[in-house]
Amino acid sequence: MLKDITIGQYFPGDSIVHKLDPRIKIIIIGLFIASLFLIDSFLPYIFIVLFIGTVIKVAKLPLKFILKGIKPLVFIIMITLAINIFMTKGEVLFYIGPLTVSKEGLYTAAFMALRLIFLITGTSLLTLTTSPIALTDGIEKLLNPFKRLGLPAHELAMMMTIALRFIPTLLEETDKIMKAQMARGADFESGNILNRAKNLIPLLVPLFINAFRRADELATAMEARCYRGGENRTRLNELRLKKTDIVVMTSMIIYFALIVSTRYIDL
Repeated sequence: MLKDITIGQYFPGDSIVHKLDPRIKIIIIGLFIASLFLIDSFLPYIFIVLFIGTVIKVAKLPLKFILKGIKPLVFIIMITLAINIFMTKGEVLFYIGPLTVSKEGLYTAAFMALRLIFLITGTSLLTLTTSPIALTDGIEKLLNPFKRLGLPAHELAMMMTIALRFIPTLLEETDKIMKAQMARGADFESGNILNRAKNLIPLLVPLFINAFRRADELATAMEARCYRGGENRTRLNELRLKKTDIVVMTSMIIYFALIVSTRYIDL
């Protein structure tokens, strides 16, 4: 299950999506997330599916790999469905014991579940098609205007990228620790939810120790390479917007504007 999480992983490729300026991709994902929270009907989700499907097709990403990233969300999605179905008041359809299921509850539950799935899938596309170095440079460039306000743009970008990059590493480390403890008789699968949560507590100590060890090794490696932050730092490949980046950015702005406009149009 832990290996199914795709956020933070990079899938190498030579597609148009991979070659796009990381700043453009970050802005597009920001517009994508904003559009998800602005739409209020199911119709725009058709265009969201088209957007995600087009990116997956153009970037030549395996569909199974994308769908695999949704598996860890099944539990959260089920909780979201249950809360919205039973806690939303409206026209009662039927009863399940003391609980009521309303028409509005089913509508809201399906709407929120789709929003959660698209949110995770869409944001995963950013890290899958952008290398950690390019992502760091893109975030730093976008944050540069805030340097005048005292914001450490380079350090913040580096911190965010390292955090994303370490997600799959820590998940792999967790999986190894779980398998080692299961070989010694630990049980992480039987019992109710509370018992499973308690059984996971012994994982925290070795996981934190390994995380701090990796952080120390990373700091030592950066110091050995004379890393001193963003001051006077040069880059092998400077970010420059190309015609393709501008065309894609303009198209995406128009596309997401049309999606959001469905909120104010009676269809």
